[in-house]
Amino acid sequence: MTALAWFSLLHPLLVILFVFPVVGATVRLGILVREHRLGITQQPAPVPREHVDHGRWLTAAVVVAVLIALVYSFSAKALSAETSFAGGASRFALLMLAAAGTLGALLALLQVKQASLRASFSLITWAGLLGLGSQSEIWRVSDNPFSGAFWGSHYWGGVLLTGLLLLNLAARPEITRELRWRRLHVTSNILILLLLAVQAISGCRDLLQIGAG
Repeated sequence: MTALAWFSLLHPLLVILFVFPVVGATVRLGILVREHRLGITQQPAPVPREHVDHGRWLTAAVVVAVLIALVYSFSAKALSAETSFAGGASRFALLMLAAAGTLGALLALLQVKQASLRASFSLITWAGLLGLGSQSEIWRVSDNPFSGAFWGSHYWGGVLLTGLLLLNLAARPEITRELRWRRLHVTSNILILLLLAVQAISGCRDLLQIGAG
């Protein structure tokens, strides 16, 4: 296998070995936090902090996994001897710079405290993924939200999933303080779990189609 082929495995490996296990732990800790808040059970003091930490790790891992998939798609086309890469080396370098900037925005989001900065860096991170994903090298199945293919797209499902995770991360202090934000948090997490299930199915489907091709 080539180095690029090994790199292509990082996306599914990261999701299978890290994202899904962390999802399970995050959900379990969230249930414990809710039970403690409602007075159903008593929990150790570190549980809420661990729930927050797991949520941060989950969001960061998903964003990194998406970036890996995007960078691989660009690299595979740019290094292919069979097809020419539109824009050549200069465009490829700009795309890699945009990917690095998106990663930088994520790292900044993990550090900042002010609400406006949290909102800004979460939007910059999501916009970076959308901008990279809008390129012609990315297979999106369909860009029409009124078609069934759009909702079965692994890319668009990943974009929506990432957006919800970034929202939760950016709004963490508000979720802790305000009931309406906690309700929104619970609703978004239900959608996140559904999207993760859909992503697992669509990801396996796409791999089978690639293998059949």
